Amino acid sequence: MILGGLCLACVFGVWSWATAGSIAEERILSPTLMPSPYEVWASIDTLLERGLLSGIAATLKRVFLGFGLSISVGVTAGILAGSWRPLQSFLAPLVLFGRSLPLAALIPLTLIWFGIEDKQKIMFIFIATVPFIFSDTVASVLSINERYVETAETLGASRRQIIFKVLVPLALPDIFTSVRFLFGLAFGYIMLAEVINAKAGIGFLINQSFTRGGNMEHALLLLLIIGFMAYIIDRALVWFQRGLFPYRKDL
Repeated sequence: MILGGLCLACVFGVWSWATAGSIAEERILSPTLMPSPYEVWASIDTLLERGLLSGIAATLKRVFLGFGLSISVGVTAGILAGSWRPLQSFLAPLVLFGRSLPLAALIPLTLIWFGIEDKQKIMFIFIATVPFIFSDTVASVLSINERYVETAETLGASRRQIIFKVLVPLALPDIFTSVRFLFGLAFGYIMLAEVINAKAGIGFLINQSFTRGGNMEHALLLLLIIGFMAYIIDRALVWFQRGLFPYRKDL
């Protein structure tokens, strides 16, 4: 934590040094290329007037809906596939295709399939992340030591009991960790989708910052807000994860 804070302090220190000066010609970096930290922070008032809070709410709504659907499908299918190898083999080609699909190709496909409104952005997040959630869930189930299954079978447990009372509880900590990391990717992916016909959202505001006068202050401030939000959400998920699985000291 201390070293991470030191790294950020160094970055902001170099940034402040390179953009110091009230006259543009005296600066190492021109304000059109890189405004100073103060100039970026001072632009928050006009960004609020442009709908920053409603944009954050719109982005979070799309991410939570799309990623929530991805978790529901990916984790459920992954547990079943990890528990039953024929299903894993059956879905393997489809999952490999989904993991290899470039995001640049996925945007026009989802526009054709789901239109240009919020449904397209939600489904974009779903399609982009569900193959990874599925694969990581399968890997978490398969990594469980076979002796737990053998012990349950010796005690007379049915296949259903083995899945829900042995495999799922043991795999959940690793599944949660994978979902936490993938949420960060989903939060980044939504910025791509919000460039297309979005009427609100952080990605929409970033696009507007560049297309209307090249407002670099707003663009940088939005990027900082994205990083801060991602960090806060990740720390909240870590806290929640440690409460759910206190026996896992490595979390």
